[in-house]
Amino acid sequence: MEGWNKTFAKPVIYLYPEAETEVTVRLEYKGRLTCTYPAPDPDGAWRVTARPDGTLTDRQGREYSYLFWEGASDGAPPDFSRGFVVRGSDTAAFLREKLAYMGLTPREYNEFIVYWLPRMQDNPWNLIAFQGRNYTDSAPLAVTPRPDSILRVFMAYRPLAAPIVVPPQELMPFVRRGFTLVEWGGQGPDGTVR
Repeated sequence: MEGWNKTFAKPVIYLYPEAETEVTVRLEYKGRLTCTYPAPDPDGAWRVTARPDGTLTDRQGREYSYLFWEGASDGAPPDFSRGFVVRGSDTAAFLREKLAYMGLTPREYNEFIVYWLPRMQDNPWNLIAFQGRNYTDSAPLAVTPRPDSILRVFMAYRPLAAPIVVPPQELMPFVRRGFTLVEWGGQGPDGTVR
C-alpha cells in the first residue's frame, strides 16, 4: 500500500496481576522506537511493580497507569482486506461498541477513544481494520511472569471521501483470567504507530 503510515501510535500496556507482582516487560519491536514512557531500563526492559487495579510503580516509587511506546515500523503495511467502513460522525459509538465487545474495560476503551477520536471524527468515512498477527509479529512482547490472559488490540484506519465495500471483519470476545495484560494502539494514515 503506497504511502501507508509506518508509525505505530500510542500502544499502551496495562498489567493486572491477581496480587502485587514484580513484572518485567520487554518489547522486541521490529522498527525504531520514537518515544517511551516511562523510559525502559538501559537493557530495554520495563521493570515495575504491578497491582491488581492496574497501578504500576517503578523502582523510584513513581506511579503510572500503563507503559507507553510509539515507533516507526519496518514491517508490512496494515491489512485492510477485511474491516469496517464507518461514517466519521459515528466513529465514537462504533469504537465504544467494538472495543467493549473485544474485552476492553470502560476505562481502557474511553482512553482509546479520547486519543483516536479527534483524528477520525471529522473524516467523511473511515476504513477501520483491527490488526492481528501482522501487528503482534512486528511488536512481540516478552513478559515475566507470563500473563494468563493477553489481549492486544491494534487498530489501523484510513480516512475515506466516500464509502467503499469491504468484507466485514470477524472480531472475537476476550475473557480475562488470572494475570491479564491488555494493550491497545493504532496506526493512521500518517504512518505513526500510536
